[in-house]
Amino acid sequence: MADRVFNFSAGPATLPEPVLRQAQQDVWDLYGTGIGILEHSHRGKAFDRVTAETEAACREIANIGDDYSVFWMQGGATSQCYFVPANFLPEDRTADYFQTGKWAQDSIDEVHHYGTVHICGSSKDANYNHIPTGSQVSYSDNPVYVHYTSNNTIMGTQFREPPAAPGNAFLVCDASSDIYSRPIDINAHGLIYAGAQKNLGPSGITLLIARKDLVEEAVRPLPEMMKFSNHAKKEGRYNTPNTFGVYLMGQVFKWILDQGGLTAVEQINEEKAGVLYDFLDGQDFYIPHAETESRSRMNVTFKCPTPELDKQFVQQAAEKGLDGLKGHRSIGGMRASIYNAHPKAGCEALVSFMKEFAMENAVTRA
Repeated sequence: MADRVFNFSAGPATLPEPVLRQAQQDVWDLYGTGIGILEHSHRGKAFDRVTAETEAACREIANIGDDYSVFWMQGGATSQCYFVPANFLPEDRTADYFQTGKWAQDSIDEVHHYGTVHICGSSKDANYNHIPTGSQVSYSDNPVYVHYTSNNTIMGTQFREPPAAPGNAFLVCDASSDIYSRPIDINAHGLIYAGAQKNLGPSGITLLIARKDLVEEAVRPLPEMMKFSNHAKKEGRYNTPNTFGVYLMGQVFKWILDQGGLTAVEQINEEKAGVLYDFLDGQDFYIPHAETESRSRMNVTFKCPTPELDKQFVQQAAEKGLDGLKGHRSIGGMRASIYNAHPKAGCEALVSFMKEFAMENAVTRA
């Protein structure tokens, strides 16, 4: 059997090893039923237990109150780009969006089908190297909601705190790439959604945490599958869900609790990211992309002095068991994704390789 390598992929990404070990067992036999999780009916008692345990652990992690629904949907976070305005935005109203990267732009592009979009803050002109703050933010008059993408996976930037929504507007957050990586103020948000494949589980399932009053009824007639209310009322089982995704997400939730919860997880993530950023700040070969105050703790982006060296770096790193480091095509360079389950040893191994590579290729920069 091949040894496992350090996986820096942006997603699907590293899963906790204890979760993978438990899944190996439960694929064969879940709860002693003699039937594996992949074979159980989504309406059966065994999966009732999976659903209940997954929701309970999700709520415990972030202290989610009874005034919020916890459920899951399919279609990834990309589908939420249109689900959100379809359910929340009347045709004659405006929603405010932060334009901080590709995934934020995908959400913006869907709004015109339903209402008016206002860009309340943008870092597009700076190739999304920072999070807009202060005078860079300007809200519209009386927006229904303010949408932001908490972590920019591609460019390596992250909101340090949620933005402040004006007036009666509520916050909507795409937290796909940093969900449950740090304490989160649920009550500051009307809706939080996150594709699971980075911090919570496998691809193919999306977690939603929504204020119940907001998802009781859509603002317009919609197909039944597009109504948040149907999915919220049916515990994510309005249609047949990704049962394995729900199960594995529940196991990851339990693992987070075993780590000590979000405060402990945040400390671990700060330490891991610090290994990489401390090195980047103390050298002059690699070129970081994100401005210091906007740096992501989940995705560390940087380049070599030339695109040719970037290509060599990725190839040689993979040969040393450091996989998934190639940057997104829109930015190039490298991206080290170090989500919750990525071990600190991976960051230390990457820094060791970065030092060697810089020494061997320093003359190329001259």
